[in-house]
Amino acid sequence: MDSKSTQDRVLPFEERYRADVIALWEKCGLTRPWNDPDKDIDRKQTDENGAFFVLLRGDRLIGSVMAGYDGHRGSINYLSVDPECQTAGLGKMLMSRCEAFLVAKGCPKINLMVRQDNDKVLRFYEQLGYAEESAVSLGKRLIPDI
Repeated sequence: MDSKSTQDRVLPFEERYRADVIALWEKCGLTRPWNDPDKDIDRKQTDENGAFFVLLRGDRLIGSVMAGYDGHRGSINYLSVDPECQTAGLGKMLMSRCEAFLVAKGCPKINLMVRQDNDKVLRFYEQLGYAEESAVSLGKRLIPDI
């Protein structure tokens, strides 16, 4: 373990991390024109059954993830690790934190969505034991962000 990794810690999101989280999401290619990341963070702050974690290396924000639980299934959103820090087990660390959080809530299963063309992320989740299921993801925008 190198000296940098001994400083890595997962903490609950705090407002002071907002700008860095959004910059990280943009750097990781997670933002889309039709989703306002500020509004997504605001919405997450009202989620009493979920969690929003950040990963810090020293004082530098290098990762984030949102976990949710609706009483039936858990969900994961905005899992991100700075590209300069990827392949060091940090995404796995964030997912382990989310899985432990959801198990403590009594959550029996996690559903998550990955864009079909994101082979790297699909392989990451497969290595963690996630598998494609025979379901179709449907969506409908109820409140426009933009």
